[in-house]
Amino acid sequence: MDAAALLGRRRSNFRQTPIRRVRSAQGARAFVDAVGLCSTFYVFPDGVGCLWEAVVGRPAPRWPRRSHHDAGIGLTWELKDVLPARRHVYYGKLVKGRPVLVALDLFPAFYALVRGRQHARDYRREYDDGRLSVTAKRIMDRLVRESPQYTRSLRAECFMLESSKTREFERAMGELQRGLWIVKTEERYEPTFSYRWDLLERWLPDEVAEGRALRRPAALERLLARYLAGAVYSTPARLARLFGLGRAEVETALGALARAGTVEAAVEVAGWSGRWVVHA
Repeated sequence: MDAAALLGRRRSNFRQTPIRRVRSAQGARAFVDAVGLCSTFYVFPDGVGCLWEAVVGRPAPRWPRRSHHDAGIGLTWELKDVLPARRHVYYGKLVKGRPVLVALDLFPAFYALVRGRQHARDYRREYDDGRLSVTAKRIMDRLVRESPQYTRSLRAECFMLESSKTREFERAMGELQRGLWIVKTEERYEPTFSYRWDLLERWLPDEVAEGRALRRPAALERLLARYLAGAVYSTPARLARLFGLGRAEVETALGALARAGTVEAAVEVAGWSGRWVVHA
């Protein structure tokens, strides 16, 4: 295959051209739905769509000196708040600890891969088995009893309002986000800046229920097919690193997708070393 053609397809899908750039919330939602998942501002080296790049219409933009007055930064910031608040996408730290926006029809695949058949109440078992920190358990205790809650009230209920407890609280919140126990549903700016948090299965009940019913092989095939539909090309090793998966199960899923005609495997690309997986 021709490398320039593959790069052109990816740039078009990621809206890295002025004519295809994102200009509105409706366009941003269509972009996320098309690529499956994207970062907000961080530019992944692995080939993940980026909302900021899509807004400015070019790859790897330089951070402006006066970011508060930059139109691209301002619109991207607004969109990454608006889309989750309207429950149009999922927003959380799902890929390499970085926040990403995920299309709701793809999110069940992530849930199946991270949590399997678990419910919110299973956090107690995770704690008993040593897979959940004591601070994360205390936060879950409060949210199970009452949610959603803003950050300050949640910290107050956990007796963690002191500044010396901030890092411990933030580590536990990150742990619960990565584990798909909780979700940030709003960023409030008035009267003071604060986040609002909820249990994931209360905020996205249908998507979580679908994820619990989805078997891991099917979830992995859905994830890789949607990612490659946007990113166009990759390798098994890159896919395994990006999503924190085992190389063997990635190879198995790609084999199933190749047999279904969704991807072409072991493709030689002129000018690139090795063999590539390309979306059909």
